Amino acid sequence: MKTHKLIVVSLIALCLSCKEKQSVSGNTQKENKSEIPVMETGLESSKAKVWIDATTGHRVEKLIDREGDNSSFYFNNNPFLPTKDSKGWLMIFYGSTANGKQLFSIDLKTKKIDQLTDKAGNKSGEIVGTKTRKVYYRINDSIFSTHVDTHKTTFIFKFPEDKVGSVATLNADETLLGGVLSSKEEQEIFKKNPSKSDYFDKIYEAKLNRVLITVEVATGKLTKLFDENAWLNHELFSPTDPKLFMYCHEGPWHKVDRIWNINIDTKERTLIHKRTVEREIAGHEFFSPDGKTIWFDLQIPRGETFYLAGKNLVTGEEKRYALKRDEWSIHYNIAPDMKSFAGDGGDAGQVAHARDGMWLYHFVPNGDSFVSEKLVNMKNHNYKLEPNVHFSPDGKRIIFRANFEGKTQVYSVVIDKSK
Repeated sequence: MKTHKLIVVSLIALCLSCKEKQSVSGNTQKENKSEIPVMETGLESSKAKVWIDATTGHRVEKLIDREGDNSSFYFNNNPFLPTKDSKGWLMIFYGSTANGKQLFSIDLKTKKIDQLTDKAGNKSGEIVGTKTRKVYYRINDSIFSTHVDTHKTTFIFKFPEDKVGSVATLNADETLLGGVLSSKEEQEIFKKNPSKSDYFDKIYEAKLNRVLITVEVATGKLTKLFDENAWLNHELFSPTDPKLFMYCHEGPWHKVDRIWNINIDTKERTLIHKRTVEREIAGHEFFSPDGKTIWFDLQIPRGETFYLAGKNLVTGEEKRYALKRDEWSIHYNIAPDMKSFAGDGGDAGQVAHARDGMWLYHFVPNGDSFVSEKLVNMKNHNYKLEPNVHFSPDGKRIIFRANFEGKTQVYSVVIDKSK
């Protein structure tokens, strides 16, 4: 009988102990949650590094914690590749140093930062080879690659002295870089007019010759694909078809037939969207992850009616999602599962002249329009720096750049409030 009483007493004591531990654990969780401040997104929140946006309720984080300017990639350039052990993801970014702008990686889980390049001079290119695990970039007149894991750097090609060359994209099998050759005369226009508002019309109106090119990664062989007395720009290879190369006619969008594809073997060119009314514009184009659709900002006409449109390259059909004026964004992007989109908004000086457009958005298709959700209040961001939104590889966050601190930094926002 005494033994039974002892067992009962022991069990009661054990249960009380478990409840006490659960209570302590619960309090700790509440305390940890309460440590994330609810703040207006801006300078002070950026200093806090992690916060809940006071307007939207979404969790925002300053993603990269290092001195100087840090910049994520342009919206249509992929910055992600798996970690070496394939258990996580790296993001490649640019950071300022005393030795010029350099390439870095950050482990999105551990936040560990690794400097990939150290060669003197600013880097340009924003090109990541996920198969070869290399970053490709230009310094002045030369192209290099650096291995993400070993940091081994290889010289690839030097442009002719009488031309200005650049590369901006890598094809799907990672054998060819794509870019353009331009003239010294054009370079002088850029030098004399460093502000976009000054050079934009001047470069377009100059009608100087540009040449679409590829550079063979293994041999450095340069091939000229197509040339025109026009501002050829925004070069981007298909993510799945190594022969398909997209480019645009840059300039005032209502004056150009902007988005084109060229087959690098046959040299056949295809206009992606043909204007239907005067001053209709289409631009800021990007591929879907499966390579089957080219998405773009469509306005019929300019500044009046807004859509995110997608041209299916297999069927030729064009899908349009209508947007409200305040939902219009400088850039859009698509989730890895291709079920939703993001937009980086815009201030009143942009083409939409939105009265309340300074937000980061998440868009979910609903018929021929979107159900939109505001993720980050961007009223303390200067839109001279475009946020350039990217979905994280797991599709759970939006990564963007902003100047809340007066310099460029990289942030992320969690899409699901409950997380």
